[in-house]
Amino acid sequence: MRNKRMFMLMIGFILFIAVIGFSLSDRKELTWPEKFLKDTAGFVQQWFYKPAGYIAGFFEDIGDLRLLYEENKQLRLTAAAYSREKIEYNFIKKENERLKEALSFTERQKQMYNYNYLIAQVISVSNDANNRSLTINLGSENGVRPNMAVTTIKGLIGLVSSVTPFTSTVTPITELDESSPTFNSIAVTILGREDESFGILSSYNKETSRILMTKIDEDDKMAVQDTVITSGLGNVYPRGLVVGTVESKQVGDFGLTLTASVELAASFDHLTEVFVVQVPELEEAEQ
Repeated sequence: MRNKRMFMLMIGFILFIAVIGFSLSDRKELTWPEKFLKDTAGFVQQWFYKPAGYIAGFFEDIGDLRLLYEENKQLRLTAAAYSREKIEYNFIKKENERLKEALSFTERQKQMYNYNYLIAQVISVSNDANNRSLTINLGSENGVRPNMAVTTIKGLIGLVSSVTPFTSTVTPITELDESSPTFNSIAVTILGREDESFGILSSYNKETSRILMTKIDEDDKMAVQDTVITSGLGNVYPRGLVVGTVESKQVGDFGLTLTASVELAASFDHLTEVFVVQVPELEEAEQ
């Protein structure tokens, strides 16, 4: 029995050595058992590998989506901040340009006339057909008085009609009507020919958006495109405020004087800021 076991062990050892030697030998082809085992292992591996690959890819895609979401979130925040800063920049730029124009206007006017200009914000506009007016945020506490002229950097707007301590009502010159009991005529002249031209702004035509100048002498050399300014006569409107330009000139109703159509320099659409004109001489006279 012992010899038989020894014999079997020797046979097994010899076969094992033979298989190892056969496996290590330089062969061009695999044996069919090796091929079978290799194909079987490959077939089994692909069933494990594909689902594992899908699962791994799925989690990678989730990670990529999260990264993409964070990047998009940051991009949206950056775009929103850029838009906000661009709007703020444009606002500041326009505000700076507007303030420069206002400063240039007031300095230029101060060099010509000894006036003070109180800058005011338009806080409301009344479109009542019987009482069109503007309300500004300056009143008697700020030195505003009735019958003070109100202008923009472009041209004359109107006249202060009533005052409270902190607000004032402005009647625009587009409400000029010589038939009104509160009518204040505006004496005007031509820039550069202040001693040669004279006229009265009497009424505003809402259909043509033009103001009528009357009582022009028939020998007046006023011409189309001349700049119309206040003459200061009447001690209501101070002299030198731009009103507009002469658009046309024609013979008056009775043929003794001329009339002219004047295009206003100031725009009454979207008024935000105006200047109340203080005339030191008039202020001293009232005191």
